[in-house]
Amino acid sequence: MQESGYGINSTSKKHVSIIVIVAALGYFVDIYDLILFSIVRVTSLKSLGYTGDDLLSNGVLLLNMQMAEMLIGGILWGIIGDKKGRISVLFGSIILYSIANFFNGMVTDLTQYAVLRFIAGVGLAGELGAGITLVSEVMSKESRGYGTTIVATIGILGAVVAALIGDMFEWRIAFYVGGGLGMLLLFLRMGVYESGMYKTILTENIKRGAFHVLFTDKQRFLKYIYCIFIGVPIWFVVGILITFSPEFAIKLNVGDPIAAGKAVMFCYIGLAIGDLTSGYLSQIFKTRKKIIFLFIILNALFIFVYLFLNRFGSLYFYTLCVLLGFAGGYWAVFVTNASEQFGTNMRATVTTSVPNFVRGAVVLLTLLFQALKPAYDIIYAAAMIGGFTLVIAFFSIRKLKDTYGKDLDYVEML
Repeated sequence: MQESGYGINSTSKKHVSIIVIVAALGYFVDIYDLILFSIVRVTSLKSLGYTGDDLLSNGVLLLNMQMAEMLIGGILWGIIGDKKGRISVLFGSIILYSIANFFNGMVTDLTQYAVLRFIAGVGLAGELGAGITLVSEVMSKESRGYGTTIVATIGILGAVVAALIGDMFEWRIAFYVGGGLGMLLLFLRMGVYESGMYKTILTENIKRGAFHVLFTDKQRFLKYIYCIFIGVPIWFVVGILITFSPEFAIKLNVGDPIAAGKAVMFCYIGLAIGDLTSGYLSQIFKTRKKIIFLFIILNALFIFVYLFLNRFGSLYFYTLCVLLGFAGGYWAVFVTNASEQFGTNMRATVTTSVPNFVRGAVVLLTLLFQALKPAYDIIYAAAMIGGFTLVIAFFSIRKLKDTYGKDLDYVEML
């Protein structure tokens, strides 16, 4: 694998600020929708006539549909981002999402629910990757970590708003709100234009957005896989421990009833604080790798406490949700690291697909969780899966090079 340098991009400070804000709001809408289902899972399924064990089994089905869509959308929008430009993704993805979410508020059965969750997720899959790619390319190598940290921190708060909206309004209204936010964001993007780095490579005969080449070179393939694996523990926590927190609370004999919406809200408050902290620390100490390693260790600690030292009431339970969120708050540094690992002609493909493969891993994790649960019960099934995700994350971060301060003005020779 060879790399080749290209001209430095110059963008006004005012426009950089606009790009950061627009990217942050895009991720805000992304997280709002992604987490909304976890919040309204029980109430929406009950309104469609499901009860008892069907709430968990159909909840897993819909969650898997939502996560599977992220895989398809992540690849699709990543390729478009490198072939047609980062801006094309920012517009196309939000239009598809907004339309799907409006219809999502009108569903009358499980099939419609699943199909529209799939379509909405395909739309949203491009938001984070395109935004982070654009921010990374228009900011200096010394300061881009601050920009991506702002994007992730503001975006994460979308989950808090989703929790509040889901609690205050009927679940159908919550989906309408999401669609409305998407259309509002579409208008805010009218003044955003393409990064200079990307426009420069358009003048050259350079192959762009070839997803398959990530698998044709061993070094490139392993680097790509390692970028994905380091983020899997975050979505183990969100997709299993937090999404199914009411079921865990019952099994753990917490005593007080636990609401999934509150668990999600507290987890994402922790994630926002963690993203702000990890991003800031990576800039201060000038390292992505060591900060990610530190937060993976914190993940391991709080997963253990959640599963085995968690029988002291709702306040203690929700506090652990905050701490789990904080430990998973290396998401900003994780996505920035992925963006910095690859050249301009493959950057959107990687930066968009990597976080969506992590989200999509929830499908495999929940299927494994369902398979292990009958034999090992909910606690030990989760412990085994969580332990596995942590091991592969530790191994992967050790294999990657630190990318702080790396010059992104180069292309992959494909």
